[in-house]
Amino acid sequence: MAILKYENFQHYTYQDYKEWEGRWELIDGIAYSMSPAPYPKYQRVVSHIWRELDKNCEVYISPVDWKVNDNTTVQPNVAIFCEDTDKQFFSKTPPIIVEVLFKATAFKDVTTKFKLYEKERVEFYIILEPNSEISDIFRLIDGEYQLIKKATKDDIYRFELSNECSTSVDFSTLF
Repeated sequence: MAILKYENFQHYTYQDYKEWEGRWELIDGIAYSMSPAPYPKYQRVVSHIWRELDKNCEVYISPVDWKVNDNTTVQPNVAIFCEDTDKQFFSKTPPIIVEVLFKATAFKDVTTKFKLYEKERVEFYIILEPNSEISDIFRLIDGEYQLIKKATKDDIYRFELSNECSTSVDFSTLF
């Protein structure tokens, strides 16, 4: 039996990605479907985290494209982008990305996207798990993500992004 090799997969570019129907992500040239649609609790958590972060920063909810390079374009659930753009996508690394775990995409969020965000130097990566109501807050320290807080409904966490931009999340409001 032959071994499945990554280099044997069909590789795509941003040009291909722009032509696809439906919602997709492209990571290192590999296409990932963004369906089926998530369940209502998931959507509620996404809107609640957006409201929490939106106090002092420009916060965006998926679908919004972050074009990392010609082979990688992702749609974080929630992200703060510190750039003005007239393009159809953002290109600068956001300081905060939030992914809300959903059965169809959870493995990708905690493995592939975790590594991508770490490599691209996203300062804070928050992974929310709606069923357990626990949130893992990772911070980039010396080029690697460190778990700095396992937040529950009892926690409030302040994110200092720069001298001009800070925000906080009251985790009791998310779930």
